[in-house]
Amino acid sequence: MSAVLDAPSRTQQAAAPEEIRYRRKTVLLWIAQHSIAIALSVMFLAPILQLVLTSFMSSQQALTSDYWPNSWHPENFAEVFARAPMLRYLGNSLMYAGLSTLFMLLSSIPVAYALARLRWRGQQTALVLVIMMMMLPPQVTVVPLYIMWARFDLTGSLWPLILPNLLGDAFSIFLLRQFLLTIPEEYSDAARVDGCSEFQVLTRIILPMAKPAIAAGAMFMFFYTWNDYYGPLLYASEDPGSWTVALGLASFRGAHEVSWNLTMAATVLVILPVFVIFAFAQKAFVEGVNLTGVKG
Repeated sequence: MSAVLDAPSRTQQAAAPEEIRYRRKTVLLWIAQHSIAIALSVMFLAPILQLVLTSFMSSQQALTSDYWPNSWHPENFAEVFARAPMLRYLGNSLMYAGLSTLFMLLSSIPVAYALARLRWRGQQTALVLVIMMMMLPPQVTVVPLYIMWARFDLTGSLWPLILPNLLGDAFSIFLLRQFLLTIPEEYSDAARVDGCSEFQVLTRIILPMAKPAIAAGAMFMFFYTWNDYYGPLLYASEDPGSWTVALGLASFRGAHEVSWNLTMAATVLVILPVFVIFAFAQKAFVEGVNLTGVKG
């Protein structure tokens, strides 16, 4: 009787190493199949990890070759706010990025709808002009634009960077147009048969179906304006009260170039909102980019 009871236990003990070897083989096979992606991920994440770890180091250790903090100093982040008006910089960046994104959506969506869903004389010419604006280097227009805003007495502020978005953004128009072309015409035709105007077709039918592309366009604009350094440097550098986080971080690095732990802590504060926004909106962003056919 005991021999009969011991047989299953011996069988299970013999099967356990086989199962472990199978799992190990599966893991090694998965690593081999994704080795390039894993290597690229490590190359991308290693500087960010080092940035975060350095932000928690002491000022003495930050200048050494150590990769891991000997002691953790979260007070570095409070020190950043004490030495520089980071809240003001963050507020200016939020105003710049938020208003620019809002104005871009209000102006670019109707233009993209007209280029994708309506038929009118000069439509192809207008599309060619939009594509030309995408390829036009900004350095070509920077001097006449600066002279124009100086005559309006708006230099020294962020408004020369925000107001142009009321006239649309070429890249956003093209991205939204590419997505609107994928929506079947039958939806719009059915709405027109029911008595909807073009404005109602746009707001009630097209916009709810175009949420992924709108999210992608909004995130492209928000990230661009949040990271923009050249524009604020050109128009707002003479007024520290209008500095964005990009300008503030550059000035902080110049004023505290020896305190690398504080510089890295300030950098973490600057990039943290971008990570948070992308973490919550990455699904809509990736879906919008895939459906519009735009490759980053």
